[in-house]
Parts: sequence; C-alpha cells; structure tokens
Amino acid sequence: MLRNILTIVFILVCLALSVIVLAQEGKSAGLGAISGAAETYWGKNKGRSMEGKLIKITRILAIAFMLFTVLLNLKRF
Repeated sequence: MLRNILTIVFILVCLALSVIVLAQEGKSAGLGAISGAAETYWGKNKGRSMEGKLIKITRILAIAFMLFTVLLNLKRF
C-alpha cells in the first residue's frame, strides 16, 4: 500500500516538474542579455521575481524526484 502511495506522489512530482520546467524562460531568452540589461533592478532581485520562484520550485521538485526514485527502488517496500 505504501508503495502505491509513493508511486502516485512520484507521478505527481514528475508531472509538476515537467510543467515547471516548460514554464521557465531559456537562459538566452530576451534581448536584455545581449545589451547587458541583466544588471537592472529586476536582474539584481531575480530571486523575488516569478522566474526566481520557478527556479526554487524546480530545485525542490528535482530533489523530491531523486528521493522518490531512490525510495521506489528499494527492495523493502
């Protein structure tokens, strides 16, 4: 039963991770990177912007993905 619950949560984490990664902009997106506009107010406070939040969520979901992968491959469940 625990393995079934972990599998369902793992699938949800996989789907959420896929959606979040696709929602992010590419590193070279926008012309601001060409003209050096990355040092503006938004470039300095990127952690508080929507893009910064998406990056944090991606890191959390990636760690959860790795943990669930290891848990589901243990033979005890």
